[in-house]
Formats: sequence, C-alpha cells, structure tokens
Amino acid sequence: MNVSRPDLAPKDETIARKLAALAHPVRLRLLRNLGAADSCCVKDLVGRIGLAQSTVSQHLKVLVEADLVNFRTDRQSSRYTVNADALRELAGIIGQTLDHCCGGAGCSRVNEGAREDHNRQVDAAAALTGNKDI
Repeated sequence: MNVSRPDLAPKDETIARKLAALAHPVRLRLLRNLGAADSCCVKDLVGRIGLAQSTVSQHLKVLVEADLVNFRTDRQSSRYTVNADALRELAGIIGQTLDHCCGGAGCSRVNEGAREDHNRQVDAAAALTGNKDI
C-alpha cells in the first residue's frame, strides 16, 4: 500500500530511497568495485564479489533505481558506472542535515564530532569513486 504523506517532501523520499539503497553491505561492495573501474559488466562484478549473477543483478537494479549507478547497454552486455554526481549530492545533503541539526551553540562539541563524521563520510564517498573532490 503506497499512501501519499503530505508531510514528506518528494525530495526527502528520494533521499531516503538513496540511503536505503546504500544500507546493504553487498551494494556498498558493488559501489566500491564500480568506483575502482571506468565501467563494469555484471560478469566482471560477479567475478570480483563472488556472488551469483542473479544476486549481483538484483543489487545493481536497486542501485540503478536509486540513481546511484548508471546503466547502459554495450553491444550484447550491460555496463554499469558509479553516478558520482548523485553520491556527491547525497554526501552534501547529509552534511547539511548534520549542520542544521547541530548548528546551535549548545551543540558545539557534538557539532565538531558531526563535522569529523561528515569529513569521514566525504572521504569514504571519494574512496568509492576514486575521486578526492567529492
């Protein structure tokens, strides 16, 4: 049952879908592997991850639907690449949320920790895509 909730902005639902897509260890491994290459086909990822082709395909489908991975057909195979722009945007939204939540004077110690956490997340996102500018 898909009930529209007037208190949730469509952008929040999109962000939640992206975060949910990241909330699985296999999908994180797939992102890291994709980030280490220009593009990969499912066969390449199956060899690297060691899971069944159908399992890898299902996880890739979730990442593509969340717009975190791009998909294109290349002759008779499918090629996947990390959507680095989407990951950068998501990292920025997380950082803004942390800044907003802990921006008050009473949160100075928490705010410092949040900034350190944010910097670690940005570094982790950069490691996924191999790009230090994330």
